[in-house]
Amino acid sequence: MKDTIVLYTSPGRGHLNSMVELGKLILTYHPCFSIDIIIPTAPFVTSAGTDDYIASVSATAPSVTFHQLPPPVSRIPDTLRSPADFPALVYELGELNNPNLHETLITISKRSNLKAFVIDFLCNPAFQVSSSTLSIPTYYYFTTAGSVLAANLYLPTLHKNTTKSFRELGSALLNFPGFPPFPARDMALPMHDREGKVYKGLVDTGIQMAKSAGIIVNTFELLQERAIKAMLEGQCIPGETLPPLYCIGPVVGRGNGENRGRDRHECLSWLDSKPSRSVLFLCFGSLGSFSSKQLKEMAIGLERSGVKFLWVVRAPAPDSVENRSSLESLLPEGFLDRTKDRGLVVESWAPQVEVLNHESVGGFVTHCGWNSVLEGQKMIKAVVVEEMKVGLAVTRSEEGDGLVSSAELEQRVSELMDSEKGRAVKERAVAMKEAAAAAMRDGGSSRVALDNLVESFKRGRMAPLGQSKQ
Repeated sequence: MKDTIVLYTSPGRGHLNSMVELGKLILTYHPCFSIDIIIPTAPFVTSAGTDDYIASVSATAPSVTFHQLPPPVSRIPDTLRSPADFPALVYELGELNNPNLHETLITISKRSNLKAFVIDFLCNPAFQVSSSTLSIPTYYYFTTAGSVLAANLYLPTLHKNTTKSFRELGSALLNFPGFPPFPARDMALPMHDREGKVYKGLVDTGIQMAKSAGIIVNTFELLQERAIKAMLEGQCIPGETLPPLYCIGPVVGRGNGENRGRDRHECLSWLDSKPSRSVLFLCFGSLGSFSSKQLKEMAIGLERSGVKFLWVVRAPAPDSVENRSSLESLLPEGFLDRTKDRGLVVESWAPQVEVLNHESVGGFVTHCGWNSVLEGQKMIKAVVVEEMKVGLAVTRSEEGDGLVSSAELEQRVSELMDSEKGRAVKERAVAMKEAAAAAMRDGGSSRVALDNLVESFKRGRMAPLGQSKQ
């Protein structure tokens, strides 16, 4: 039987993409393994596009096998049905999917030599099945920033040291090891409720990660030296030993798998006609959508800025009364005509990796998600803007509807594309891009970490699979 590494992804296209790229990275340099990827079924994720993506990966990487879990037997609570409940629903689904996950792991083990199980950090409930019940060496794949990992590892300690919620702490500064200080109110909103499912889930994730066989991080050492140093020195889990940390990033595809079987996307041809580094790209993730009012504010800001732009627009959530059937109805009247010579609006999706690699793109406006809807934009601002200095913050109103105003977007966009401050940010980003490439080359820090990870995989599982602990 062939040695197999099983990867378990969180719901959502962004997390699936990252997990697939992790599997492909392992196979590129260590083809002795086969990779099995388990995908949970989630009510908020459609198969549109995903099926084509999986078929494309299967055709080009025959050593990768996909397993779609059946829907959970237990019913999802009615209290977790709205888009706003998505973060809590992810944790609920993790628990509900455990019985099907258990059976799938048993099935895989009967036809292959299961060496290791890698779970997305949002799939934390799976740790109980894989490690505690089946004794499979279990690793966490942290798809987000190393600084956020440091904060997550320290969260159980912070939880013990205070009885107040982040909402109650308000303007009090939080001091996570390896993370710039930031006000408690800037923590992601789902974390504000100390009794909420998301807060409890992330506290437990911090506890279980410290017990795992290792933590794989989609970053490289030079990018986040402060956070990595804090973790390696034990500051994040006082009194305990950190499991091996593998900084193997950046884990990112070349873009070919994004095309979903289509011809070259029209937006790439449009970019071909634009000058180098002249276009601003706006994209907000596979699940990101805004209200009609926010979309109109963004459109006004872009129009007034005068910059060239490529904007991926998603309609408001399907259950919203604001939902419309056309781009024209979502944007200010006449906007598409007035900006057609310098702007392109694409509905729902664009090949993000290929766009960001295009010579014409000189700036990027994003939700700062780093593949996770659980990250607060203000919290991440402390890292991306203040520490890394590779971005500028777009600030939303603290009053009223909490939107980003057209004036705010106009100012930040102009600052990024046409000011000395913006040029400094872009130069820093280019330097980090070069450092990332060096980390991934033979002998680079990320390649060394990958080799160490694979050696850990080869040492195999701890006990015969199929015999649950008593």
